Amino acid sequence: MTDTPTSTAPFRYVDLFAGIGGFAAALRAYGGEHIYAVEIDEAAAAVYERNWGHPALGDITKDANDDQVLVDPHDVLVGGFPCQAFSKSGAQRGMEEARGTLFFNIAKIIEKQRPSVVVLENVRNLVGPNHEHEWQVILDTLRGLDYRVADEPAILSPHMLPPDRGGRPQVRERIFITATYNPSKIKKPNPIEPVVAKGELIDGWNPKKQDWDLEPLLDDSEIIPGCELTEAEVRWIDAWDDFVQIMYERREGARLPGFPFWADSWKDYGEPIPPGTPAWKRSHLEKNYAFYKAHRGILDKWAERHGVFTAAFPASRRKFEWQAQDTPRLWDTVMHFRPSGIRAKRPTYLPALVAITQTSIIGPRRRRISPRETARLQGLPEWFDFSTNRRDAETYKQLGNGVNVGAVWYILRKHVERDRDILRTTPEGRQLIAAVLSAPRSPDAILERMDPFTPTLDLEEPALAAVGSD
Repeated sequence: MTDTPTSTAPFRYVDLFAGIGGFAAALRAYGGEHIYAVEIDEAAAAVYERNWGHPALGDITKDANDDQVLVDPHDVLVGGFPCQAFSKSGAQRGMEEARGTLFFNIAKIIEKQRPSVVVLENVRNLVGPNHEHEWQVILDTLRGLDYRVADEPAILSPHMLPPDRGGRPQVRERIFITATYNPSKIKKPNPIEPVVAKGELIDGWNPKKQDWDLEPLLDDSEIIPGCELTEAEVRWIDAWDDFVQIMYERREGARLPGFPFWADSWKDYGEPIPPGTPAWKRSHLEKNYAFYKAHRGILDKWAERHGVFTAAFPASRRKFEWQAQDTPRLWDTVMHFRPSGIRAKRPTYLPALVAITQTSIIGPRRRRISPRETARLQGLPEWFDFSTNRRDAETYKQLGNGVNVGAVWYILRKHVERDRDILRTTPEGRQLIAAVLSAPRSPDAILERMDPFTPTLDLEEPALAAVGSD
């Protein structure tokens, strides 16, 4: 979906696997001009067009392949691409080995248009031990196209960003592959460091010591249509809340242990653990047996009082994991109903957004987090509109598949800072440096000021002092 440039924006961008526009939000806030977007999911593409004013529905495999590349010239290419497995057969490397994957289609666009900067986002597992080969193919392909790229990706979660840098209380660790077109082979100290390292403290912000506060992102209401808990869910939470308070009092305020409680295992107390039981499971069973032995009378009465071993309590709800440290009540935590049980965390930052079946339950609100609150967690502005005709399940899915705006904002800024020695050798690069490095530390205020129907701003001319001398 290519648009003809209509402005003198400091840079032009294309948005691949665009979703609902997390990348677009950050790049628009930097003053970028949309050139092309593609998203194969019809519902997500409709939300993208509704908010960013540009069509996105399409198929990258049709727009970028061996026969054609239907993408106009641009300065920045971004995308949260799906990671399909690369074949390990044969001795071929680089783009030829990527053929048949969606990364190959990205590479075809890069090969033809040579954007100044490439930013790709993916799940943390892409650089895990099972994907070393795939990671190397990506590096070889980009370097074969004359791009400077670090051996390791940037790793960032929104909760690791300070609030004044657009951070959000959500654990969502993602990798970012950032590369700069470098045909002149301008060198950096070797090896090139990623723009953000895993666990790096940004501006001294340490979420383990400086608690996030969820409250500013939450609506005051305890009743939001579609976010209510069922009677059964309330019953399960009440039961485990009773368990937490009993144990809190019995243990004189000491925090509950962190291993998963398996109520079903308490019925097997005294029975030998079957031979061949995996070590991890054996460890959990031994801990459960010891816990039951120490509190047997109380636990039996608790289980009977709440009907824990009746049909009203499914097996997955008889499992409970406490990660809320010193929080005295379950209703004071953030919870998730998972196939492996109910998990409770402190009400500071949330786990990564996922499908509606595991949508966070905000204990103090006695309901699930709403779509609007979820959008705030992803850094989207208040005017962002999913339309009134959508289903909440669809919205949760779109947000769960999206990229966090603040993370994109920070990654691009750090990349431009790192590679400005290359970028300032071209007019396009100097404009990009000026736009990015003269922008505020956070995109939040800029996004909120945008017109929700035509989200563009008449920004001041970027400060060219940010470019530096040639």
